[in-house]
Amino acid sequence: MSDPVSTPPSPAPSPAPSSGGTEQLRVDPLSTASRDIAEVPSVEIISTAALHLMSAAAVNLGLAEDLPDHKDLDEARSLIDALAGLLDASAPSLGHHHAAPLRDGLRSLQLAFKEASTIPDEPGTGPGEKYTGEVHPAASRR
Repeated sequence: MSDPVSTPPSPAPSPAPSSGGTEQLRVDPLSTASRDIAEVPSVEIISTAALHLMSAAAVNLGLAEDLPDHKDLDEARSLIDALAGLLDASAPSLGHHHAAPLRDGLRSLQLAFKEASTIPDEPGTGPGEKYTGEVHPAASRR
């Protein structure tokens, strides 16, 4: 059974202007995109969003090979916070198999942020730490 709020019916294709008496149907590209994304499992969409956040945070931490001098720690902090929140909220849906490597990546970014920052955050207030708890370089991995 589908929820009418989350899955509205697809609109019927609009007829194209007729030329020479034959009507052709136009396919709405948004309708096609919606059908395509409906086939993608949520774990893939969440993982893809997490990877985009991770990549953007890494670039802003100066970890990109082609932009090693680029650093924007304010942007990196926002991206790491968003990543931590996404992983915290979606962990039950992702399961351990998918969540573990993403958590490892998040931890690496948090440690890279601590290393790149000239002004240390108070314990537990670093990027994403309200979701993950305090991150220590020598802390054992879960």
